[in-house]
Amino acid sequence: MASTIKYYVGVDGGGTSCRARICDLEGHCLGEAKTGSANIMLGGSVAMASIQDAIATAASLANLTEADYGSMSVGLALAGAEQKESWYEFMALPHPYGAVTLNTDAYGACLGAWKGEEGAILIAGTGSCGILLKDKQQQVIGGREFPISDHGGGAVMGLRLIQQVLLSVDDIVPHTSLAQHVMKHFDNDVDAVVSWSKTARPCDYGQFSPAIFAHAAEGDSLAIEMLKQTAADVEMLLSALFRRGAEQVCLMGSIGEHIQPWLAPPFKARLALPQGDAMDGAIAMAKGCHNLYPL
Repeated sequence: MASTIKYYVGVDGGGTSCRARICDLEGHCLGEAKTGSANIMLGGSVAMASIQDAIATAASLANLTEADYGSMSVGLALAGAEQKESWYEFMALPHPYGAVTLNTDAYGACLGAWKGEEGAILIAGTGSCGILLKDKQQQVIGGREFPISDHGGGAVMGLRLIQQVLLSVDDIVPHTSLAQHVMKHFDNDVDAVVSWSKTARPCDYGQFSPAIFAHAAEGDSLAIEMLKQTAADVEMLLSALFRRGAEQVCLMGSIGEHIQPWLAPPFKARLALPQGDAMDGAIAMAKGCHNLYPL
């Protein structure tokens, strides 16, 4: 690390938002800010603009100026960084910072969850991804994007729900209150569901997750079946992490936090509480070289 570094910057960037935190060398938070998307697979230049915007806003809160950027070591925990071509294209972009290291958002979340030490996490939000840091090696489970991967995430659960709702419309499976709720969303028009599906994104499918949990609490059979399937997916991914040597796993993300009561006791017994977030992990990345690929 260059001797001119005076600040560590942690950036957690995903498909919907980008958060930046600036700390001094003693770890005191000086400023924090949030901007738009920073998934580098959706455009490296767009992600870089969001990152620079977030850092600039955080810097202003810390009474820092552009003259201080060269004294910043920046750890980037970004969605899409696992895609090698996107990683190299992004790292070739110009920037004003003293040092930059880039890895995935899951890697940053894992470092943050275990206070910069080795450990394992499973993120289950709109998508899903498991990661194990052990013996200075990184092992990744899943996380290959919807619809071919992301088991245990809200998007896959939403897709399954839509499939079952359409079967219920045809009287193949029961048309429960959850199915009625979904159809009301589409003005009870099956053609509208089909048209919507042609351009629906993962977050569009994931939007039904809160309704699934709410209807399951009321005993809706379709909602309960959806959560049982999602719990089975989460257990499958947890099992894969355990087989690779994880002793405990931090289960994170919007689905991960709510699906825990649906897991079997042996799995719940091996869950651990995260000790920090992805920005904490990104700060840890800024303190050394944590690049996913060699430059």
